[in-house]
Amino acid sequence: MTTALAFTPPRLTQGDLESIIERALDEARSRGATQAEAAVSQDGGLSVGVRLGEVETLEHQRDRSMGVTVYIGQRKGSASTADFSLEAVRATVAKACSIARFTAEDAHAGLADAQLMARSQPNLDLDHPWTLSAERAIEIAKAAESAALKFDPRINNSEGASVSTHRGLHVYGNTHGFVGGYPTTSHTLSCVVLAGTGEDMQRDYWYSTSRDWRELQDPEAIGRESARRTIARLGPRKLSTRRASVLFAPEMARGLIGHFSAAIRGSSQYRQSSFLLNAAGQQVFPRGFSIGERPHIPKAMGSAPFDEEGVATCDRELVADGVLTGYILSSYSARRLGLKTTGNAGGAHNLVVAPDTVGGLPAMLVRLGNGLLVTELMGQGVNAVTGDYSRGAAGFWVEGGAIQYPVAEITIAGNLSDMLKGIVAVGDDADVRGGIRTGSILLGEMTIAGD
Repeated sequence: MTTALAFTPPRLTQGDLESIIERALDEARSRGATQAEAAVSQDGGLSVGVRLGEVETLEHQRDRSMGVTVYIGQRKGSASTADFSLEAVRATVAKACSIARFTAEDAHAGLADAQLMARSQPNLDLDHPWTLSAERAIEIAKAAESAALKFDPRINNSEGASVSTHRGLHVYGNTHGFVGGYPTTSHTLSCVVLAGTGEDMQRDYWYSTSRDWRELQDPEAIGRESARRTIARLGPRKLSTRRASVLFAPEMARGLIGHFSAAIRGSSQYRQSSFLLNAAGQQVFPRGFSIGERPHIPKAMGSAPFDEEGVATCDRELVADGVLTGYILSSYSARRLGLKTTGNAGGAHNLVVAPDTVGGLPAMLVRLGNGLLVTELMGQGVNAVTGDYSRGAAGFWVEGGAIQYPVAEITIAGNLSDMLKGIVAVGDDADVRGGIRTGSILLGEMTIAGD
């Protein structure tokens, strides 16, 4: 390769995008819309993948879009375009207005209340562009994979290593007079390798992701950790069917909290499709358990100064002493429930589970004593309405607080309501690579189906 495909930031400034939004809102007013909102975004990035030392993928992306929603009384219409020209903006607004005139009235439709708009926008330090050439990205990916392949002679194949860097600029505005936006970046480095032969072939991975590329783990460290995890899984055993304590590693525990957060979204509540229906004010976790929403953590993946409706975000205690204090609401879902938006149009922002055990995973293994450490989950066997939970799993059997051997081809099962109430401990080994920050979570007992 002789030329560098360096990642370049979006070509339009935030001021340019704000002007596009103002044009769209003016057009909506002139066409009779009583309320309107528009969101404009530009994204770009570079992604590289290598396998066994050879480049497999190299992609340079650039995307942009505008979405417009208009309200004519209680009728709603939406349209979108990737063309930012004046003619395209006018045509998109016209289409949204045309749609609105044919839709049914919805008493809950409309913008979020004007007094809830974000009047100030804290700098959350979410923008750290990485001027990365394709050649350098390839070198980084190769370094990660090479470190993995050299880690142990039993590492004999690879599914590849990848590097990606993305930057986006997103701006939102509405006819309340609100307009705001901010740039964000996301950078990721990952590696997946295999070990063993025949029926005892195992694979595992590791990755690092951050807003700031300077805070990514070294590629060699990523490669070695993916290899270490793969080697640890060699020679797995099956378990007999039993009831036992189960410890979810942090990256698996994040999914458990994700099921909880999905169940308390406003849409799940008003559609009556949640195993935690009407649970606000009830004990849904053990006493002492707490989850806070912290939308203003600098550099965090889930941070945002305002939600997708322009509503200011703020800290809140979602679960206090095991009691659910409220739901995750947009303005629409809040109106459907007779409540007030919580600034969560688009979802929650940095759910933080408070630990009660120090000492990382080793301390949690001691608290587990005898039981199963889950490091991988497979399948989609979760019923969001009933809470029934049944998923394929792999991990390690633990006795006396120490890992004894890897296990595979098992299923863990329970009911999410019972599982949440059955949490025994939360570690301080938090995984901060996503919008849910939790350490490992120990459940008192689950059914483990095996031989």
